[in-house]
Amino acid sequence: MADTAQQLMTEDEFLLWCLDKDQRFELVGGIPIEMMTGASRTHDRIIVNIIRALGNQLRGTPCTPATADVAVRTRFRSVRRPDVTVTCDPPSNTDYDAPSAKLVVEVLSPSNRGIAWHRKLDEYRGRDGLAYILLVESDAVGAALYQRAPGSETWTTVDATDRTAVFDLPQIACTLSLTDVYEGIDFEPAG
Repeated sequence: MADTAQQLMTEDEFLLWCLDKDQRFELVGGIPIEMMTGASRTHDRIIVNIIRALGNQLRGTPCTPATADVAVRTRFRSVRRPDVTVTCDPPSNTDYDAPSAKLVVEVLSPSNRGIAWHRKLDEYRGRDGLAYILLVESDAVGAALYQRAPGSETWTTVDATDRTAVFDLPQIACTLSLTDVYEGIDFEPAG
């Protein structure tokens, strides 16, 4: 009888396996899952705006923003690729993940609405050292910031739906305004 069981990957095996792939993958419970590609221009613009806003404030500090090419280990046999990560790790040419991630940003869009966000959020919330999880809407102005005080296991949430809203991120010495997040983006009125 043929063995049809799939060999589960470790996080390290997965990160090396990804090196020769053209697609982008996440590791969920030891199984590589192909990620959606082909984000809308609005989705991409939001990511670029966030990286620019945070990068300008982080210049000269040990922390830097990173794209989804940098992975975040979330739990045993699970690796995620947030749209934006702020990490305070020293630069390395041999690391493909962010061991000291402080902030992860996920931009929500119609193409990723069907994923199990509660599971992904639980994985992020269980990660040691992570201070902030930011979920940003791409079809309307809106964001939710999950934040954890240093040394605490309790997460609080702040929601915003106004371009004038500003999120304070003291653990990385930054702020992020929705004006900056949605710079150059106009949403069509409903109806």
